[in-house]
Amino acid sequence: MHDHGKSDRPIVPAKPPNNPGRPGAEAVEGRDLPEGNAASEPRPERRAGQGVSSDLGRVRQLARTDRELKFTALLHHVSVERLEEAYRAIRPRAAAGIDGVSWAEYGQNLQRNLCDLHAALHRGAYRAKPTRRVLIPKPDGQQRPLSIATLEDKILQRALVQVLSAIYEQDFLGFSYGFRPGRSAHDALDALTVGIEQKKVNFVLDADIRDFFGRLDQGWLERFLEHRIADRRVLRLIGKWLRAGVIEDGEWSQTQTGTAQGASVSPMLSNVYLHYAFDLWANQWRRRHARGEMILVRYADDYVVGFQHRKDAERFLADLRVRFAKFGLELAAEKTRLIEFGRFAAERRQRHGLPKPQTFEFLGFTHMCATDRHGRFRLRRTTSKKKMRAKLASVKSEMKRRRHLPIPEQGRWLSRVLIGHYDHYAVPDNSKALRDFRHAVVRHWRGALSRRSQRGRMSWERIYRYADRWLPAPRIQHPWPRVRFDARPKGRAQCVDAHAGICAGGRQ
Repeated sequence: MHDHGKSDRPIVPAKPPNNPGRPGAEAVEGRDLPEGNAASEPRPERRAGQGVSSDLGRVRQLARTDRELKFTALLHHVSVERLEEAYRAIRPRAAAGIDGVSWAEYGQNLQRNLCDLHAALHRGAYRAKPTRRVLIPKPDGQQRPLSIATLEDKILQRALVQVLSAIYEQDFLGFSYGFRPGRSAHDALDALTVGIEQKKVNFVLDADIRDFFGRLDQGWLERFLEHRIADRRVLRLIGKWLRAGVIEDGEWSQTQTGTAQGASVSPMLSNVYLHYAFDLWANQWRRRHARGEMILVRYADDYVVGFQHRKDAERFLADLRVRFAKFGLELAAEKTRLIEFGRFAAERRQRHGLPKPQTFEFLGFTHMCATDRHGRFRLRRTTSKKKMRAKLASVKSEMKRRRHLPIPEQGRWLSRVLIGHYDHYAVPDNSKALRDFRHAVVRHWRGALSRRSQRGRMSWERIYRYADRWLPAPRIQHPWPRVRFDARPKGRAQCVDAHAGICAGGRQ
């Protein structure tokens, strides 16, 4: 177990001023405080006991107004009604856990099952079950372990996450986007684009945490949770999930580190871990040590940091390695790069006889320096070739399995594939990659249909008749980043102004 000395505690910012008429985020965003409202000193620890209302709105209010508050009574918020809401949010066709219970089977006697689960939870008889581990191929040829929990564990985890969100959504910083209500991958992409285009960014740190979900230190996680959660029943419940173990090929193994990737509670736990291990520290580092401007955008364990000065970037990277090592994390050296990037990168590199600026990848997109038709700098985003190859390989494999199905059924399935792809990748400047993806899908469809035919290969004319009927043509679905960025409500502390905005680390 780790030393619990004061020097090892993660850096926590001072409590922001409490002025109900103004957003209470200035002190932790690095902005000037409002006039006439000095920051107060952190007061002795307070606790919220049995008098707290069962309404989560009350929990949110308490968490927002008192950053030092610890909640001692939370489990009663996990009601039968909340369990039912969690059950209905689960995909009906989701894979079953080790008990083999499906969504439909559980729902045949839903109210009795939920009441039994609720009763077992509150009398302390609930036991977390091991997860079923499956391996999912990754684009680099490796395999990602995915843990599938039992249905009741999924229900309970979802219900508890809703309760915990009421607290932690008041604490999480504005540059944290992954798996948070009202925030999406495209919000993170927009913030990054606007930050690089509008701020003085000349260097980008493109870094990767090695096996974050597998190496997360459970002891540190429990200590982080105790900053806000003093309900021992909730902490024991999370501990049960962490140590329930996994079953792979019929063999049970203990989980002493990490959190199950794929479990409903894991995104919340990972955000809590990185909030204390990275976000608060990085936000404070920017205010204390950065000589120039700096932007931060994090989506789960994937993040990008932009700097005005190379020396800031190099010092941040060195300090980050030390910081992560303290909490059992490590940067993947082969995936960590500091590159010259931004408005003046191409001009500077050309002046020194260097090739064009390097690119970096974030959330499935390759980001590159480009210019608009007026010659002004623009950050261009296009589908990552690695991601596209992996998706097309998956489509090709699945198409082989479905090639004997009726053509209308194949067409409907491929249509859903394309719609899902467009939902994420149909951003401005990416039309060619969208067309290339659709053409490759059509090519794989033609190959599958040709192999099942005894009359030779299907003609391109015929396959394109099918494609025109079943497969939607690509069209841009997302606005330019600045348009959507400016449209977001400014009163929610995501934006200080149109330039600092989400990248600047506002609270929500």
